[in-house]
Amino acid sequence: MDLSYLTSSIKQFEYYKSLGDKTMAQLSFKELKKEFAEDSNSISIIVKHIVGNMLSRWTNFLTEDGEKEWRKRDEEFEDTFTSKNDLLNAWNKGWDCLFEAIKPLSKNDLNQIIYIRNQGHTVIEAMNRQMMHYAYHIGQIVFLGKLIKGSDWNSLSIAKGQSKVYNKDKFEKDKGRRHFTEDL
Repeated sequence: MDLSYLTSSIKQFEYYKSLGDKTMAQLSFKELKKEFAEDSNSISIIVKHIVGNMLSRWTNFLTEDGEKEWRKRDEEFEDTFTSKNDLLNAWNKGWDCLFEAIKPLSKNDLNQIIYIRNQGHTVIEAMNRQMMHYAYHIGQIVFLGKLIKGSDWNSLSIAKGQSKVYNKDKFEKDKGRRHFTEDL
């Protein structure tokens, strides 16, 4: 396998981070903490969980089990952020940990076996596992943000009724190999 997997994966992770960034930029701290039902998760709690997962999985990624002894997963579901800035700093700390772990990877690292809770994964499998986990939760963040903002929501994708305009723009460009995020 060549390095296109790594390049594509980094772009995908950056894309999912950007969806979270753009959602949280539209919301106040109070809105980030909004829970719709008892025992539901606010965006704030989802962020705390994602960050806890990232710090555990990506710290010493190639040499230690991805479920660290110091991780307190159950506490990730207790909302303890005291400000939007506090939440965003944690969010960025998690993503920094992820990118610092994967950007230096080489082709030779991709089939190395790493462990998460003693379950062996190739680096590719572990990256795919985490990417899908984050996509799942970031989808929740975007959905909650859209519910909270209602008609004041600024769409992060093709807005309703705008597919023809969007496609027209895409088909006016020459065919070429590029990652879909390059046009965002």
